[in-house]
Amino acid sequence: MAGNHSQVSFQVMWNRLISVVEEQAQALVRTAFSTSVREAGDLSAGVYDLHGQMLAQAVTGTPGHVNAMADAVAHFIRRIGRDNIFEGDVYITNDPWEGTGHLHDITMVSPSFHQGNLVGFFACTAHIVDIGGRGFGADANSVYEEGLYLPIMKFAERGTVDKSLIRIVRGNVREPDQLVGDMYALATCNEIGHRRLIDMMREFKLDNLEEVAEFILDNSRRATLERIADVFRTAGKTTANGEMTVDGFATPITLKVKLTIEADRIISDFEGTSGVDKKGINCPLVYAKAYSCYALKCAIAPEIPNNAASLEPFEIVAPENTIVNAVHPAPVALRHIIGHFVPDAVYDALDKILPGLVPAEGAGCLCNFQVSLRPRTDATAPEDAVRSEVLTFNSGGSGARPQHDGLNATAFPSGVMTMPIEATEHTGPVIIWRKELRPDSGGAGPQRGGLGQYMEVGAREGHEFDFQAMFDRVDHPARGRQGGKNGATTTIAQDDGSAMQGKGKQFVAHGRKVMLAFPGGAGYGKPEDRNIESVKKDLLYGYISAATAKNDYGLSDATIAAVADIARKGETL
Repeated sequence: MAGNHSQVSFQVMWNRLISVVEEQAQALVRTAFSTSVREAGDLSAGVYDLHGQMLAQAVTGTPGHVNAMADAVAHFIRRIGRDNIFEGDVYITNDPWEGTGHLHDITMVSPSFHQGNLVGFFACTAHIVDIGGRGFGADANSVYEEGLYLPIMKFAERGTVDKSLIRIVRGNVREPDQLVGDMYALATCNEIGHRRLIDMMREFKLDNLEEVAEFILDNSRRATLERIADVFRTAGKTTANGEMTVDGFATPITLKVKLTIEADRIISDFEGTSGVDKKGINCPLVYAKAYSCYALKCAIAPEIPNNAASLEPFEIVAPENTIVNAVHPAPVALRHIIGHFVPDAVYDALDKILPGLVPAEGAGCLCNFQVSLRPRTDATAPEDAVRSEVLTFNSGGSGARPQHDGLNATAFPSGVMTMPIEATEHTGPVIIWRKELRPDSGGAGPQRGGLGQYMEVGAREGHEFDFQAMFDRVDHPARGRQGGKNGATTTIAQDDGSAMQGKGKQFVAHGRKVMLAFPGGAGYGKPEDRNIESVKKDLLYGYISAATAKNDYGLSDATIAAVADIARKGETL
């Protein structure tokens, strides 16, 4: 039915679509088997028009997933073929270059039919714990070593699941029940989205989504272009270069970006960035694009809903075989490490165009690790010793903002939640002996960087394990902005003092622990300008030590002693 709806009713439908995909995402959170989905929210969900253009995304989820998934549905339509799309179908892939960047993300797409006609698509993505191969880590030399590859194909046709596909998957992964359970959860959450969409279409007497899609995309495009035009008119300059260096695997990686703001678009050009690495930290273009767009959208148009049109004016250019445009068969399992640093590189340039807008550098990439546990081999293992794969997501501190302190142990730009100890220990015989904020890890400034964390990781009696490290900022801390101090670096070692590397699979013997200190965010502005009451509160709460209060912020010995006395009495300032 066309022409019977006002601008107000279209706005209501737009809001309803956002609610629909949020319910879709929450269904995945409730039904997923993997703790990375249930506890950390490492997922995305969205609804698309007939042409594969994203109309709405769920609030729950990560920008890397959803912004990359924005391009994925068009690949599904092309690969499956419009003549081969049937009611009851479900499609699947983990293709790093046509999905969301590595084999450990499974994307599922389902066509949505109304009154026998195709009206759109639902898509969702989830990070799964194991996909076979070497396991989740940086050690592979090509994508072929990183696990089972699922090209874009049918998971189900006309409601019937491909049992041969299920058998192949089960025969190639370490956690088959968990993975197959996640696949069904993904398919189910798309079905939830479809049902709610049909309810909406019946309520508003819609035969299709064409007019709604036009309203959403036109308004989003116009609003985004207006924001970009405002920046173009008012900025003192419209071109700037950004650069940052991070640890890499065996050698440092440098990201370079030239940011150009034009009247109707913003271009991020990564010419000059380091080349493809030999190990699995490379980033497909789709994932680098996702985080470059996210960074700029956060800074310039944060309140405009994410969809195909609001992302369109943010363009990314990167030469092939740079580490932000790695092509097949480059190893890409830990593409998030480089991808999560893209916003800080972009902000290094944007700060020169729009000073006082963007935060200082933060921890950047997630502080993930995976523990592969097994019965001890140096002596007889108890009968209850088991094999298990435990993946946990953790965060360092975010960078200080121009007007606010950085957030402690909070992931930016990924937005993934830190996983609780109870959920981690429930998945296998791992023990988290310590997990607490890391004092003095946030860089000093009028706005202090967010704190990192301490963690101590071991295994239950009778187990040894391989520890798959996925860390950065061991050698390259988060840099302060406008005079702020750097954040603390990452440290990793065993409890007997044995050194460990920031990346790669490393053996941990029975009875040993891994001692971790995750990085802090950098400070913003000159430390001596911090409000004295804020310094005293930091000292009282244990965020900083007496030495930092004195040396970085100039707090007197008498004031430090007074704060210590307040703390002993259990009082507040």
